[in-house]
Amino acid sequence: MDSLTQFVLGAAVSTVVLGPKMGPRKAAILGGVLGTLPDLDVFLPFDDPVDSFVYHRGWTHSLVIHALAAPVIGEALVRLVRPLRTERVRTWLAVFLCLSTHALLDAMTIYGTRLFWPLYPDPVGAGSVFIIDPLYTLPLLGVVLWSLSRRHWSKALGRAVSTALIFSTGYLALGLGLQAHIEARARVLFREAGVEPEKVLAIAGPFNTVLWKVIALESDTYHNLYLSLLDTKTPPQLYSHPRRSDLAACLEGTEPYEKLVWFSHGFLKAEERDGAVVVSDLRMGMTPDYVFRFALAEIEDGRVNPVEPRRAAGTRVMAEGDGDWLVSRLLGRAVARPAEPGPEVPTEKAPLRCPS
Repeated sequence: MDSLTQFVLGAAVSTVVLGPKMGPRKAAILGGVLGTLPDLDVFLPFDDPVDSFVYHRGWTHSLVIHALAAPVIGEALVRLVRPLRTERVRTWLAVFLCLSTHALLDAMTIYGTRLFWPLYPDPVGAGSVFIIDPLYTLPLLGVVLWSLSRRHWSKALGRAVSTALIFSTGYLALGLGLQAHIEARARVLFREAGVEPEKVLAIAGPFNTVLWKVIALESDTYHNLYLSLLDTKTPPQLYSHPRRSDLAACLEGTEPYEKLVWFSHGFLKAEERDGAVVVSDLRMGMTPDYVFRFALAEIEDGRVNPVEPRRAAGTRVMAEGDGDWLVSRLLGRAVARPAEPGPEVPTEKAPLRCPS
């Protein structure tokens, strides 16, 4: 999630646990700092852009590491902060909760979090909440601002912070339920359209859990559906696009490509752009532009030559007309997306030679 959300989540957790002992203002500041610590991994050096992409939210987001770090950080706080000197267990618990709730919240987004490293190295990412969701963040922000304005603890403040945490946690649980509902509905629509997908994934739309993007993978095609909880009986449009398995085949076995396959759980497409083979993570962004796109090879005289990975030249994440279209689809209106035409007609591609 975004940094503000992680700060207010950590601040709210710390305020509930430590506020009665050290005051809500100090507890909120301490928790906000602890709640942002896992994201300091952005300053760790990586070999290339692919490694930076797939290994972010790595060991710093592991619940195992948090369990080991909590006594160390907690003991330092016990020794440094006078009101906590007789509250060792409470302080250790507060540290663990501030760190672990950060990781657990990140695991609700689609990016993925290596929650159980090193016991289980794969990232966990539900995709049931967008990386910025005002309905989740604003209640926490409100009670944290109240906490920062108060030096002394009160039962009314404690009830408000607890209520905000219960509401935000319930909202996450609701998102998981809505995601399962949308995926089930999408499978029916795919079946009615004659699509037999290998994988289906529903992802919360921008800033809300009313509109969802559903991706279905077939061998050389991916399909997009945009479903709203407010949809009428009019079936939404299905958008189908090539995945260019011929290009992907030339990258199989190369380390950067295999890392992207592992990290995205196969939700990738390959395409040719300006003489380069660009691989995009289909889960983040919308056709034709995606947030994470990497040039992994160059095409010269019909031959695909792997190169050092680099971030592909940026394009707009939101295409022209997407703002109005998103609002219309969120409200359940069955309107076509201007930036994403209907099924693409396959064209003859010159045969490519893969590296031997």
